[in-house]
Amino acid sequence: MRSAELDRRKVVRSLLERRGALLVVAGLGSAAWDCTAAGDHPLTFPLWGAMGSACMMGLGLALAQPKRRVLVVTGDGEMLMGLGSLATVGVQRPANLAVVVLDNERYGETGMQKTHTAYGVDLGAIARACGFEARIVRKSAEIAAMRSGVYRGRGPLFYQVKVTPETLPLALPPRDGAYLKQRFREALLGGKSTA
Repeated sequence: MRSAELDRRKVVRSLLERRGALLVVAGLGSAAWDCTAAGDHPLTFPLWGAMGSACMMGLGLALAQPKRRVLVVTGDGEMLMGLGSLATVGVQRPANLAVVVLDNERYGETGMQKTHTAYGVDLGAIARACGFEARIVRKSAEIAAMRSGVYRGRGPLFYQVKVTPETLPLALPPRDGAYLKQRFREALLGGKSTA
């Protein structure tokens, strides 16, 4: 099924550079490491657990902060665990929410076993059936359009990005959940600079 060889860290870095006030939920594992490698930021909430919940956390933020752009960055394994969340997002239809799934067709945190996307499960088609505008990204030339959608498009948007299955050096965010929650809350509500 492999049909693209995009570098996940380059994709995430391109999405998060000059991000301004973008709110980011980073799914557990590699997605959180990729967001941290692009630059630890107080408006990024990295998940250390709760597999399958990234999309629902993004929905909550999008509904609570309708004037802010919200991006969920997660992996295919985590998204497969939370497929029901796509239906809930589709019903709510938040115009400010984008979901980017870094699809390496592997469970990267448990030994690189193949996920269902390696066997043909089409996450984009599932998202589309739930009411998202969905696209698959396979080429570097498509990243700019994805970035434009994340920052200016009308959601809910879903991008399935086919990336190389590789084990990369860890770039770990802080591990203290209470600290991460407080940091995110202060950056969002406390008027601190997010530049």
